Amino acid sequence: MTNTLNLDYKKLGLKAGLEIHQQLDTKHKLFCRCPTLLRDTNESNYEFYRYLRPTQSEMGKTDRAALEEAKIIRKFIYKAYPSTCLVENDEEPPRELNEEAIDITLTIARLFNMTPVDLIHTMRKIVIDGSNTTGFQRTSLVATGGYFETSQGRVGVDVLCLEEEACQRVEERKGAVVFSLDRLGIPLVEIGTAPDITTPAHARESAEQIGMILRSTGAVKRGIGTIRQDINISIAEGARVEVKGVQELDLIETIVEYEALRQSRLLEIRDELRERNASVGEIADVTHIFQNTRSPIIKRAIRKGCVLALRLHGFAGMVGKEIQPGRRLGSEFSDRAKKAGVGGIFHTDELPAYGITEEEVLALRTAAGAEPGDCVVIVADMRDQAVAALGEVRARAEQAMIGIPDETRKMLADGSTAYLRPLPGAARMYPETDVPPVPISGRIDKITVPELLSDKKNRYIREYKLSEDLAQKIVYSRYLNVFEDVINSVAVDATLVVRTLTATLTELRKEGIPIEQLKNKHFLELFGLISDGTIAKEGIIDTLRLLAKEPDRTVADVAASLGLTGMTEEQIERVIAAVVSERSDFVHERGEGALGPLMGVVMQNLRGRADGKLISRILTEKIREELL
Repeated sequence: MTNTLNLDYKKLGLKAGLEIHQQLDTKHKLFCRCPTLLRDTNESNYEFYRYLRPTQSEMGKTDRAALEEAKIIRKFIYKAYPSTCLVENDEEPPRELNEEAIDITLTIARLFNMTPVDLIHTMRKIVIDGSNTTGFQRTSLVATGGYFETSQGRVGVDVLCLEEEACQRVEERKGAVVFSLDRLGIPLVEIGTAPDITTPAHARESAEQIGMILRSTGAVKRGIGTIRQDINISIAEGARVEVKGVQELDLIETIVEYEALRQSRLLEIRDELRERNASVGEIADVTHIFQNTRSPIIKRAIRKGCVLALRLHGFAGMVGKEIQPGRRLGSEFSDRAKKAGVGGIFHTDELPAYGITEEEVLALRTAAGAEPGDCVVIVADMRDQAVAALGEVRARAEQAMIGIPDETRKMLADGSTAYLRPLPGAARMYPETDVPPVPISGRIDKITVPELLSDKKNRYIREYKLSEDLAQKIVYSRYLNVFEDVINSVAVDATLVVRTLTATLTELRKEGIPIEQLKNKHFLELFGLISDGTIAKEGIIDTLRLLAKEPDRTVADVAASLGLTGMTEEQIERVIAAVVSERSDFVHERGEGALGPLMGVVMQNLRGRADGKLISRILTEKIREELL
């Protein structure tokens, strides 16, 4: 991606860091023996609910992010399954840490050149957004002080944690949020880098490098939702902002670019507000101004509540100023107001609009005591929500005069962001007394460090004469282990194997063929039969198509039923000779130019029962004989 906004990131003092969350591919969950399989919610056989509230840390403090979540009292409903256990329901203490997950995490620590802790202690991290039945997430620090290399230099890896995955949010009901318990407790590693990333392109490269290293273990889950990136971004004079839940690599550059722009524009707004000696006024009831309004939104609100206004002295033109593509300072105010349960706000930088007339705007400004350089924000809703919403707007407006608030933001579809909650602090953590610590001394020395996928790709190019494109495809393919099993067991062309496992299977999947039914043993037998000449490579796609539908059969049986086995060279010659004899006039007319057209006819007759090179050789000989 190019720097579309022409920002000077060095001058801005851009710093960014990544937090990568990657699910591990273990046999069971982190604190219980339930399988790490995702379920269809239709399989749920019962539900239960919880109300979650913030608790104090061992220091007697309550985390500010938890307090923010607690402002909205919601019912959390959990879909459970036949395999769901009491640990997941938070009705039984957790088991000991999953040993397999610990070993995978230590492997990752070695790949990132990290130093493990002496004892793995499990902590509780307060989370009351409903994503865990307990009201907290269990997490354990495993290693610190590592690094990895990029084209822009070394990027530090500050922390590596092993923690439990959260529930999956599946739907919203009136006054309630519904979660599925199938994902809860899947082992997850969290990798936090140092703020060594200096450009949007560097952020993407770093995320790709981390992903490559994680996949090199061969022990991480794959697919949508199995890896997520949070990005911490700041500029000089700005603040650390955490953007949550980035799942698309293609958006990382845009997110960093847009956040750098947002902070830069907010600093410009701050400086302008200070120059204007801006201030925030008091809330006023302006319902009477809109008693006869034609605005349908205001009409509906007045029936059940009121219209309240907040005067922002010196803010005229600033609330409507764009800070990210499609978003303005007013969008920031609206994000905060929505936390109080209202649908949004109006402000005089954008009015008249939405059915609100010029006359009503003038009356509003008069009632709020607004001067020409002021902006007025209004909220129309039930009184309690409206008061709370304008309280949030007031707080955000006061922050705009100081600078940029450090906060957690959610990613929007275009790469811009919206306010989510304050950044959590140390008060969210306290010890987990139900899980004993795990000693690490000497354990990491027994860990075998796997070959990096980048090194594996280069080795495949060298050893198997694969093109760079094919080598890249297979090392990142879910069929990498199949390729290695085949190539280490059977004397077969590596390029043929890669194309089968990538292009051919992709083609079959597009046809709706259930290729997930194909197992390693099927490919080993298939390429064994190709290697000894029993099946021609041209018969691969037909064999796999039927085998995927009938996976209990052997490859030899399927190939035989398709007539793809058992042809001798003499039989092949007879088929080709017959084709040439039947088209003698065509051969004499075209000469050796008949080879191409007749090749297709012969291949159709043999239906993948003979190798293409062998067919080409024999067909050439038969054409020449006919021409003599």
